[in-house]
Amino acid sequence: MHTHVATTHTKSEILQLLVQLGLTSGGSFALWRKPKSNTLEIVLDDTAEPIKVDLNIEKLEPGFIIHPFADQTDKKAFFIKANKYFSFQLDTPLTSDELPEWAKVQLKNQLSLSPQDIRDELVSRTMTAHTQSSKISEEKDHFIQLVDKAIQAIQENQLEKVVPARTKTIPIPTDFDLSCTLLSMMEAYPNAFINFFHLPNVGTWIGASPETLIETKGDIFTTMSLAGTQKATEDNPLKSVAWTQKEIEEQALVSRYIVSCFKKIRLREYEEHGPKTVVAGNLLHLRSDFRINMQETGFPELGSVMLSLLHPTSAVCGMPRKEAHDFLQEYEGFDRSFFSGFIGPVNLHGSTSIYVNLRTASLHNDKATLYAGAGVTEDSDPEKEWEETELKCQIIGKFIQNPNT
Repeated sequence: MHTHVATTHTKSEILQLLVQLGLTSGGSFALWRKPKSNTLEIVLDDTAEPIKVDLNIEKLEPGFIIHPFADQTDKKAFFIKANKYFSFQLDTPLTSDELPEWAKVQLKNQLSLSPQDIRDELVSRTMTAHTQSSKISEEKDHFIQLVDKAIQAIQENQLEKVVPARTKTIPIPTDFDLSCTLLSMMEAYPNAFINFFHLPNVGTWIGASPETLIETKGDIFTTMSLAGTQKATEDNPLKSVAWTQKEIEEQALVSRYIVSCFKKIRLREYEEHGPKTVVAGNLLHLRSDFRINMQETGFPELGSVMLSLLHPTSAVCGMPRKEAHDFLQEYEGFDRSFFSGFIGPVNLHGSTSIYVNLRTASLHNDKATLYAGAGVTEDSDPEKEWEETELKCQIIGKFIQNPNT
């Protein structure tokens, strides 16, 4: 009699199988791990054509939403339906028996791909995807001039703050191992939203976002204001941290904006906690948290309402919002695509968690384009802002260049 022995897989093998399933399905898929969580989740929709949906979050089926930085004329976002869903605990070994039926069936008909094969598959899948970055967005001179222009516009009282961005393109090494890279990022950044998503012919992105845009769970709605950046030094950076007036003011601006959104919709009852210093990768930020009971305040659709009021936040665009947005459209010189847009799981297990797509890179052909922005106020120093974007690019860049960092 033949006894069946279930093979136990390492988390790296499981992740590799899931990425393989996603890439070979010909459809869209996303995998992620939420901040302070140990659960890896994946949704897969094997329809070849990525779908778009309206931003009525409460009415959407379970899935994963992806919205670019710029407002879309059709007011829609890309959406990966959770036609297939799977999650597992990263700290518990998994046997092949515990994989969902759909995964077992698909894997049965496929040869197991090596990390090298997956890299090649990734490259062939992203060949057609249009790369968004332009030569100008890679140049230091252009960025320095952009910051100078921004400071001038602020001095002339056209803007209070603006967040110019830039790109940096690096080669994807031939021994790039996607599942290793993702796991290393999960280990290094426990407080970030680690994510990877692929929309056929649209884009393939990898990231570690420190910023929640909105979250709803049951009756509770939460959002945060995150701003100010400095390098985390020493063993206990939180003890020795000191913030300048510029950074404190920059973060207060974001908080005031969130409160003004509440006022706009006549929402008076909210809790505000902070600001406090938080660690994100090798950087420190100032953060305040806001919490609202949607049941008690009679705002069942607060998620959708706040999403449209908050995006793009002053942390990725500037203040006043419209003027800052127009300034960036005119002078930034490239299409941000999904960078500083928003992404995240919607209506899964009764909760929605949407994050600002920061600390992110788009993968195309055998290159990765890293994106970073810096908050410019009247007291900004262009050279320092450039250095800040370099640090931000490193957060993902170092894992792509050397997955075992």
